[in-house]
Amino acid sequence: MSNSTVVLVTGVSSGIGRAAAEKFAKRGCRVFGTARSIARTAPVAGVDLIEMDVRDNASVQSGVQTIIDRAGHIDVLVNNAGIGLFGGAEESSMAQAQALFDVNVFGVLRVTNAVLPTMRRQGKGRIVNLSSVQGFIPAPYFALYASTKHAVEGYSESLDHELRPFGIRVVLVEPAYTRTSFEENLAKPDQLLGIYDAARAGMTATVRKAMEKGDAPEEVVQTVLAAATDSAPKRRYAAGKLARQVSLLRRFVPASAFDKSLRKQLGLPV
Repeated sequence: MSNSTVVLVTGVSSGIGRAAAEKFAKRGCRVFGTARSIARTAPVAGVDLIEMDVRDNASVQSGVQTIIDRAGHIDVLVNNAGIGLFGGAEESSMAQAQALFDVNVFGVLRVTNAVLPTMRRQGKGRIVNLSSVQGFIPAPYFALYASTKHAVEGYSESLDHELRPFGIRVVLVEPAYTRTSFEENLAKPDQLLGIYDAARAGMTATVRKAMEKGDAPEEVVQTVLAAATDSAPKRRYAAGKLARQVSLLRRFVPASAFDKSLRKQLGLPV
């Protein structure tokens, strides 16, 4: 990668997106990072901030056009912007579920569709979509969040097949628990049900402990860089030691044994 490489990272106000944008900039790339509000986003060293709301078509189109006007092209897109939701599946209204999908799934589609014409014209490009281990191992009380990541996984794999003739590759990065503010920023259901209080509280404690022992954001960022730069990219990149372990176990441990182990680790009746 060089200073002629133009990188777009969505959701750089905090966490993995912010760290990834900084890392690309340190590698000499010209980096544009998006946030819903620039006024409420601290400057990111070496990164041009672009105001963009991935929920809004006009905002996405305007933001991408601004980057093309300034830089002329886009070589790498990192679809990082996303939100979390923790609670029983039936505890969220349809409006809340739709809002989650609007960011985590349709936000990815909006930004990708806006970037593709310039990537096709230049005959090359790399799209890195941030998924999660929940994209292949759903966990209780993350049903809706896991659903969005499953959708992104299916979309990405299909899209990669479609875009290879144009010199464009689509890859997935799948982190596990990462020491960011993700757990603190998890949205809560908008129609809580008392029947889930005890189990939800237990899962909250489990998630909090897991986050404290999670991978450093820097390790995930290194995986993002590899996904963006590998000359022969893999379809999926497990990000961090835990993600790699879980991915391996999922592939080789019988489903019934894996299910039993997962419930035991989460403190749920086996």
